[in-house]
Amino acid sequence: MAWDEWDQLKASAAGNGQAQMQLNGIPEEDRPNAGSPTGDLAVDQKDLAAIGDEAFKLYNRLWEEARVTNTDTAATDLKTQGFALGGALSHVSLRWDRQLGSVMDACALISNHMDFTKKAHEGDEIFIERHVSSISTLDAGFDEAWAPPGEKNDVYGEPKKDEKD
Repeated sequence: MAWDEWDQLKASAAGNGQAQMQLNGIPEEDRPNAGSPTGDLAVDQKDLAAIGDEAFKLYNRLWEEARVTNTDTAATDLKTQGFALGGALSHVSLRWDRQLGSVMDACALISNHMDFTKKAHEGDEIFIERHVSSISTLDAGFDEAWAPPGEKNDVYGEPKKDEKD
């Protein structure tokens, strides 16, 4: 697309008043659903911990309540007695175990990821805090070197008559 074409498209879009380009923002009607006032994603450590905790609880409940060991025994008994239902029951049990394993793996992944994310964010907070505190320490050092705190630096001279403090 040539630059002239782009200019024409922008002019025609602006001329009809219906289509507008909007970058880095969301429509006004969607802002109540955006989370934070700025539209940025806001996650609290409590939120991450709660999600990870619920995934862990679900994993444990699935392990205790959703595994069906009696089905395999029943399927084997039915097969040995010559019932076709035994093979079908065995097939269903195998599928159930595979699907249950997938769900349990997903729960474990979510739980572990939330723990990792929580620790990573804590590390980021410490890193940012150290950098910010070192900048303020460095800045304070420069202020003390030229003038006592609260006083203006003599290097800049006296303010002009029309300037106010």
